[in-house]
Amino acid sequence: MKRAHVSKMRDTPSGDIPSDWGCVRFKEIVSDAAYGLSLPTDNNGNVTILKMNSISDGKLSVQDLDSVTCTESEIQEYSIKRGDILFNRTNSFDLVGKTAVVSKDARIVFASYLVRYRVSDHAVPQFIGHWFNYEKVQRRLKELATVGVSQSNINPTRLQHDLHVPLPPLPEQQKIADILGAWDEALEKLDALIAAKTRRKQALMQQLLTGHRRLPGFSKPWLKSKLGDLFLNRTENNRLDLRLLSITADQGVVSRDTLTKRDTSSEDKSKYLRIAPGDIGYNTMRMWQGVSALSTMEGIVSPAYTILSPTPRIDGKFAAHFFKLPHTISLFHRHSQGLVDDTLNLKYPTFAKIEVSLPSDITEQRAIAAVLDTADAELRLLRQQRTALDHQKRGLMQQLLTGRIRVKAASS
Repeated sequence: MKRAHVSKMRDTPSGDIPSDWGCVRFKEIVSDAAYGLSLPTDNNGNVTILKMNSISDGKLSVQDLDSVTCTESEIQEYSIKRGDILFNRTNSFDLVGKTAVVSKDARIVFASYLVRYRVSDHAVPQFIGHWFNYEKVQRRLKELATVGVSQSNINPTRLQHDLHVPLPPLPEQQKIADILGAWDEALEKLDALIAAKTRRKQALMQQLLTGHRRLPGFSKPWLKSKLGDLFLNRTENNRLDLRLLSITADQGVVSRDTLTKRDTSSEDKSKYLRIAPGDIGYNTMRMWQGVSALSTMEGIVSPAYTILSPTPRIDGKFAAHFFKLPHTISLFHRHSQGLVDDTLNLKYPTFAKIEVSLPSDITEQRAIAAVLDTADAELRLLRQQRTALDHQKRGLMQQLLTGRIRVKAASS
């Protein structure tokens, strides 16, 4: 294989590369390329199939796969092998170009939205996989995509011809792949820990928020109450002196200017509702999906939200957790009004009629909330660690995949 050295690669997102690195068109290191199978899902199928959603964050997920029916020859030809590079050629614009490297052989085939690449012995598959997932390369892939109404497509022939790959010597490729692989393993372990802690918290919610498990020292009965007796509806508006807040599903109540998504709020905010510390705001049309949060700030939010002010009979922190309980969300769904899910809404008069069971002793409510708050704090810390580790890995990718940091590797 001819390896053409360049000191600066205009067609390659990596920019300047070391003098002993090569630069080749992707097609020069591809030994085999194959489109996947176009087959209907079959619950009685004899093999599972990877689809576009099987690739995420550079990783391949083989969980919850659909089944299809294939001939034995198709299974032999399209089953994934260790070192295969799976490339998502068709997806939404944000997701097209996702890439993952297969870690072990499996009797699993792949769908037509994916292309399988096998590289020659001049390249290490894991190195190529990391390079494809490098942020600047992902941006380059978007430039190669043809944008459609709902989906974008990257032509594999154009990809192989137009995309240039910087190639360190083979031992260095392997060393870089090993280093970045170690960071991936650390991230995977942290993800597993977060998943385990999340399951534990969900179990605690199910036990503590239903009364199936009581905390030591509490024995007073739980009583049924209507939500209208526990919460008042705050309807204050015309507070243009207050800052704009947003109620999010995963971050809680936050200042609107901390969000990166486009601001779609109305210029006239006279009808926006005041929310105070200790209030709970919920999305009137998405309460059945659990979109609610306890506020620690004062501000105004869109009139699309309903603002609840807890009475002395309910602890706000307890209520915030209680509203996230699957059973409670199911209650909200049943009481929401509308012909289809897209039009369902839960306005305060209907919300107020819902009957729930909860501790009559507000001290027990606060104790339960404290346990769940501790679990949330632990998860929040783990997620912050995960974010920091991911940022560090991305920074390391930028240094290693461009040769700005060299690694010592024994010659093969």
